[in-house]
Order: sequence, then structure tokens, then C-alpha cells
Amino acid sequence: MAEHKNISAETKLRLFSASAGHCQRPECLEALFPQEMGGDKHIAEMAHVIPRGLRGPRHEERPEEDFDPNTFDNLILLCPTCHTIIDKDPGAYSRNLLLSWKQTHLTNLAHRQGIKAYDSRDDARKAVASRMAENKAIWEKFAPVDGTAFEYDPESQAVQIWLQRVRGVILPNHYLIQSIIEANLHLATDAEQSAFAEYREHVRGLSERHICGVAGNGIRFPWELEGIFT
Repeated sequence: MAEHKNISAETKLRLFSASAGHCQRPECLEALFPQEMGGDKHIAEMAHVIPRGLRGPRHEERPEEDFDPNTFDNLILLCPTCHTIIDKDPGAYSRNLLLSWKQTHLTNLAHRQGIKAYDSRDDARKAVASRMAENKAIWEKFAPVDGTAFEYDPESQAVQIWLQRVRGVILPNHYLIQSIIEANLHLATDAEQSAFAEYREHVRGLSERHICGVAGNGIRFPWELEGIFT
């Protein structure tokens, strides 16, 4: 049996990215950064499909070969309620069912959020414009600037406001914007698709820093994306 290890930051990042910040149980899909908690604290739980030990929910489905339970393929991101539901009644929530939730999650979430493919660039632009404008306004108002309290006092109110806005507003907006653009890439020019590729890496780096606590791997927002679909 493979030696157990902690869940890596890379795996955590993949889980949050794949979930787009929402519970992956299709009947739920609730936000994992609830606004009633200020939007800056998540309630996500990394649930094991097959347990870490030889006993536990769905243990009988454990592969016979060496198996690392802390890999992305064996984890699903759920809210606390749904985590309890699947583990209290494992017979109703098999390994294949849980893995199918992950595979169809973004499609289910897009349907819940009203995301769709549009026929015109103008309609696609309208779908992303307000979220992009909100993120830009927050960035211009609260983002760190060299020589400010961000540099000298990481516990300052300015820092706390920025962190709250990133986790509670900016990242959820980014996940939604990504989904809308992905559904409408058929309308994008080659230059816009290139800018979108950079944008995805920007969001990945932002998620690494503010969700996984891994700093230094991000790139700046590609400002060319501001004009997408215009």
C-alpha cells in the first residue's frame, strides 16, 4: 500500500479550480465562499472518494494495487453538509457516482448560473462586462501598491479588505467569467484566445496565492482581455 502523504497545494488548487468555488454535488452547487461569512472564508471540504484507511465509506471499492488516496482523482470538493451525506450513506454514493459528479460539474454549474453559448459577440460581451468592471473597480480601489500598508503592515485594515474582496468577490467573478468565455470561444479572435490563455494562468496564480497559500507563481492580468468580444 502506498505511504500516505498530505494533500499537496497543487492538488488543492486543482480541486478549487475544477469546482469553480462551488460544491460539486449536482443537487447542491452552493458557493463555498458564502456571503453570510463575509465572502472571504470558505467552507469547502476535500472529501475522499475512497478513504485513506482500510475502513471507511466506500472502502470496499479500494483498488488492489498501490493507491494514494490524496490525489486529485480521489478527491471531490463539497460543502460540509454534502460531505456528511455521502459518507453517512456510502451505499447510495458509489465511487463511480462521485467521479461522475466531478466530470459533469462545470456543465451543471453553467446551467445553474445561466451560462450559455451566444450567437453574437455583443451578447457575449454583455455577459462578462459587469463582472469584469466590478473586479477592475475593486483592484483600482484596494489592490496593493508598493510602499503602502501592504508592504509594512500585513495586518492593516487595507490588507484585510483586499483579501476579503479577492476571496469573496474577485475570484468568484473570475471563475464565472472564465466559464462564460469558454462557452463562447467560437466568437473570439485568435488574439482574444491568446489573451484568454494568459488570463486563465492569471486566475490560477491568484487562486494559488489566496486559496492554497502558495505565493510567487502568478502573472499579471492581461489587460488585452478587457476588450474581449468588443
